[in-house]
Amino acid sequence: MTPRAERIAGQGALHDSVLDAIGIRITSGELSAGDVLTLEAIQDRYGVSRTVARETMRLLESRGLVTSKRRVGITVQPMSSWQVYDPKVIWWRLSGPDRDAQLRSLTELRIAVEPLAAAAAARGASAAERDRAVELAAAMRERGDAGELKEFLDLDTEFHALLLRAGGNEMFAALTEVVAVVLRGRTTLGLMPHKPVAKALDLHEAVAAAVAEGRREDAEDAMRELLAEVRDAMTR
Repeated sequence: MTPRAERIAGQGALHDSVLDAIGIRITSGELSAGDVLTLEAIQDRYGVSRTVARETMRLLESRGLVTSKRRVGITVQPMSSWQVYDPKVIWWRLSGPDRDAQLRSLTELRIAVEPLAAAAAARGASAAERDRAVELAAAMRERGDAGELKEFLDLDTEFHALLLRAGGNEMFAALTEVVAVVLRGRTTLGLMPHKPVAKALDLHEAVAAAVAEGRREDAEDAMRELLAEVRDAMTR
């Protein structure tokens, strides 16, 4: 890597670390709506350049967490202004005391959307997508039974992304990264059992089989039951 590339990579890492730190402070409530930040305070607290501080504020503003106005400063915004579908915002909320509420709202969103996405996939998926859904469900059972959670997570993420896209609904497809963040969050934050429960594995296979065979109602029902199991597990 050239010296210039190293500098750019280093600046990117600084942006990410400071962005995450301030994002978590806002979404956790440590910084409240109406609090005012300054570039100078950010530079001093995190030991970064003014360029990094300014870029961090720009990224927070693009997500609705702050606004910047001349002669007013950088002001923290209420949750109603946040880009709540942004994967970074979701991750920050999952990393803080708002975790349970965020998981609940995201699970309710999934229950509303993913059963319909599964039905759409049963109607419109390509032959390759139907075959891949079955392959993924079988691999998930193998990895799940072995307690290999990282590998299981990768397969589970691909499985749900495939179904969100396969039906051809661009609104469903736009939620792919949102669902991926939820799945990663449950595993990374220790909210998954050591092994996925047998019922969840059965239901993934039921969804895959229904999609592969074009059974729309069965795909929708199996996905709804699968997500109900997820909701109940979170409650427990």
